[in-house]
Amino acid sequence: MALGLLFVGLSSLFSVFAPQVIREAFDLIKAGIDQRALPVGSRSLVVPEMLGRWVGWTGLDLKAHTEGILDNAQLEDNILWFAGFLAVLFILFTLLQGFFMFLMRQMIIVVSRLIEYDLKNDVFNHYQRLDRAFYKRNSTGDLMNRISEDVGKVRMYIGPAIMYILGLIVLSVMIVWVMLDVNTELTLYALAPLPLLSVAIYFVSDLMNKRSIAVQEQQSKLSTAAQESFSGIRVIKAYAKEKSSIARFREAADEYRVRSLAQSKVDSLFMPAIMVLIGLSTILVIFIGGLMLVNGTSSVTVGNIAEFVIYVNKLTWPFASLGWITSQVQQAAASMTRINEFLDTEPTITTKADELGTINGAIEFDHVSFTYPETNIQALKNVSFKIPAGGTLAITGHTGSGKTTIAELIGRLHDATSGEVRIDNVPIQRIDIEKLRSQLGYVPQDVFLFSDSIANNIGFAMDSLPSSAAAGSALSQVKQAAVVAQVHENIEAFPNGYDTLLGERGITLSGGQKQRVSIARALVREPRILLFDDPLSAVDTATEEAILRGLKEVMKDRTTVIISHRISAVQGADNILVLDQGRIAEQGTHTELLALGGLYAQLNEEQMLEEQR
Repeated sequence: MALGLLFVGLSSLFSVFAPQVIREAFDLIKAGIDQRALPVGSRSLVVPEMLGRWVGWTGLDLKAHTEGILDNAQLEDNILWFAGFLAVLFILFTLLQGFFMFLMRQMIIVVSRLIEYDLKNDVFNHYQRLDRAFYKRNSTGDLMNRISEDVGKVRMYIGPAIMYILGLIVLSVMIVWVMLDVNTELTLYALAPLPLLSVAIYFVSDLMNKRSIAVQEQQSKLSTAAQESFSGIRVIKAYAKEKSSIARFREAADEYRVRSLAQSKVDSLFMPAIMVLIGLSTILVIFIGGLMLVNGTSSVTVGNIAEFVIYVNKLTWPFASLGWITSQVQQAAASMTRINEFLDTEPTITTKADELGTINGAIEFDHVSFTYPETNIQALKNVSFKIPAGGTLAITGHTGSGKTTIAELIGRLHDATSGEVRIDNVPIQRIDIEKLRSQLGYVPQDVFLFSDSIANNIGFAMDSLPSSAAAGSALSQVKQAAVVAQVHENIEAFPNGYDTLLGERGITLSGGQKQRVSIARALVREPRILLFDDPLSAVDTATEEAILRGLKEVMKDRTTVIISHRISAVQGADNILVLDQGRIAEQGTHTELLALGGLYAQLNEEQMLEEQR
């Protein structure tokens, strides 16, 4: 950026020199016309002072082209020589101006792209740190808009807007300095309309900022509407709701159009107003300068008027760009506020200390209660249980009884509202989150698969993906996990086998296949703790039995928590919890709970009757 500022100054410097060449050319022609009116014997071509200095710097013989008896032909030849010299000088200054402008853009615009790259990475990295509650509060479309549209607006400020601001300041200072040196009175007339410009900018900038924020907010809503429609296209088509989806998107787009047009109206009025004020400056220069020249009351020359007109026009674009610059600054300010709103959000799930060396897998809930902060629904009420390292706990109960919440507390997606969760007798808040989760094999209810190969989806938790050249034995581990999850044969049946690319959210696979791929993904990392949250809901009874048989070997010496509605999936556990409205209603082995004749026995009877039908 510092180099960019230097090149802004050099480019502006040669931009200021070019009109002076035009001034010298006009004054030279005027001098030639005046000399032509004199008798031949009394002619002596007097070149303007600055032109004389320029010729002197080159080492050329100035006297040879100015002194002596000059007839009409010699006078014309000498004027043409000076005109050619000025033309070469003008081209040289223009080329130097362009060269330093190129370097200026290379520095400032490239820097803005590098900052955009860093900022996008910073925002994305921060997104990864934030907890699940944050994602419940904010829509995916809004998150996407802040990392793309908002960061883009900030880049436009850091790059083009700053470049034009610097150019405006440096060029304006240089031009005004030169103009004041030539003629103070004419300069004041030329600059007289510019204070009106400052007043216009002052009143318009606040309005621009408000409308920019409104546009960005609606852009987020528009992105959210599109993202939800694309993600939920199956549901939309299943209910034949394409028209209502289109109408909902059109409504959001219409509002975006209204807000964008409101912002554009401010921009469209601002630019012509600036052009009118710049045009007024040009008129004043020609009119006042012409009066001075005719009356002979000042040292103003024809060249000075031409020079001032060019200077005023050189100020036209910088001042005309003020509207665009102001708009970009206000948009960037609004966007940076939105970005900082998320960057300043700290995750609520953090590691206070790391007091556990190696995770063995013993889990204890000590009078744990939990209330979801977004809804104030109490999911767990005074829940206590212990699972020894290598033990198996099954949890069952009706929908909404709090089963999934227990799995989320073990994985520390949330922290308990009261009570304490301990791993190997250490409070879970005092265990490094990455270490804890690296020893968890979690199969959630809502299976998510990436738009990647099946092999990479299963090997997602591994240090090296199966598709990478350095994967080594990774693919064999993936296949072994797939065999246990009873999905290996299905994968091999695909034309590309494990290299089969899945659609968004694994749309290529059936519901049961997605669940089994998710089970394989949890098994492949060989964790100390396995969490299965209703992993067999989409498979048939025969497949369920085959998976459970395979899991028995995998579950040896590993702490396992199985959450399921199906009695057949939980009956082999060492201990079974039956939850009812967030409380432990019953617990014991399968045999003990059946003998108890309570809620568990009722669930078992209901499922047996359903199977008989």
